Amino acid sequence: MIKAILVFNNHGKPRLSKFYQYFPEDMQQQIIKETFQLVSKRDDNVCNFLEGGSLIGGSDYKLIYRHYATLYFVFCVDSSESELGILDLIQVFVETLDKCFENVCELDLIFHVDKVHYILNELVMGGMVLETNMTEILTRIEEQNKLEKQEVGIIAAPARAVSAVKNMNIPQQIKDIKLPDLPQAIKDLKF
Repeated sequence: MIKAILVFNNHGKPRLSKFYQYFPEDMQQQIIKETFQLVSKRDDNVCNFLEGGSLIGGSDYKLIYRHYATLYFVFCVDSSESELGILDLIQVFVETLDKCFENVCELDLIFHVDKVHYILNELVMGGMVLETNMTEILTRIEEQNKLEKQEVGIIAAPARAVSAVKNMNIPQQIKDIKLPDLPQAIKDLKF
């Protein structure tokens, strides 16, 4: 089972953290700090698996990570998960982000955190892997984008209505109404 997914930059700043096991906030910060220290000190030519460290379960847990440009993608898993399967999952996650953001970078994770979490939730929910087929994931993301565009149209409807009323220039239209001369109209009504 996946216990946590962490993404941080080369300086240890967390860009995404998702814990599937409860830890108090201060403990989560310590886990992120310890994980960064463990992962960042390793050479690029060594294995991408290591024991989880003292804070997140010790030898029963593994940290499986990949380093792409300025970002570390780290999955903390228990001993029941396949290391190679998780490496593949990281690859699918990064490639999906790449397709959604066209060459994903650190700023995409910062400014589109809701979309990144949505993508992650398509892959993993509750610590269990849901989907690894990138085509299926991209289809779900496209469906979500269509729904969001429809909602924007609905949300913008009141603003468009106000704009249309303003463009009608109602005060001027009232002034332009030609009312008949009232005394003459009353005389014309007499039988």
